[in-house]
Amino acid sequence: MTQHLLVAFCLMLILEGILPFLYPQRWRKLVVQLAQINDRHMRFLGLASMLLGLVILLLVN
Repeated sequence: MTQHLLVAFCLMLILEGILPFLYPQRWRKLVVQLAQINDRHMRFLGLASMLLGLVILLLVN
């Protein structure tokens, strides 16, 4: 179980690193825009992201 979590964490880091590596200027602009979003919308985006991940995980398994 621990190995699976570690593999998942490593894959997450790889996937999250692709955009900043390929498009650093666009990524910086996106981060600035995200910093301007209020907390309510940020929480909604986080919840939507988690639910989407859960649905995809359930479909894959």
